[in-house]
Amino acid sequence: MDVDKEYFSNISTRERAIFEGAISMGALFHQFVGTPINKDTKKSLENAMEESLKLQPAIEDVKVKIRFDKLEESMTEFDYTSLTGDMLDVKIFTKVDNVTAVIRIEFIEELNYPLMYVENIEED
Repeated sequence: MDVDKEYFSNISTRERAIFEGAISMGALFHQFVGTPINKDTKKSLENAMEESLKLQPAIEDVKVKIRFDKLEESMTEFDYTSLTGDMLDVKIFTKVDNVTAVIRIEFIEELNYPLMYVENIEED
């Protein structure tokens, strides 16, 4: 079966690149927010998030940074906290044919919100 022809012929390559990154970003957010974390597990959680998302179709690369400042602010007396959206700074790089899209989530101080958005799109 030609999946592209069967299910994605109604959208452009540009839209498909955005779709692939956005669906993966939503999955990352809703899968990992709430995960127990501390300064010792921060790096392994970042790596797990990156490696799991790289398995998705069209995902070229993933860069996950858990903001240490936000992690430190949230620490409890039990030496851990739960991952929250304001701790995430993530870029997902997708490539579909000749289009590369960068989908990002980062905490925007002025909005007081972890915003997901299309950071960049390039066509070769």
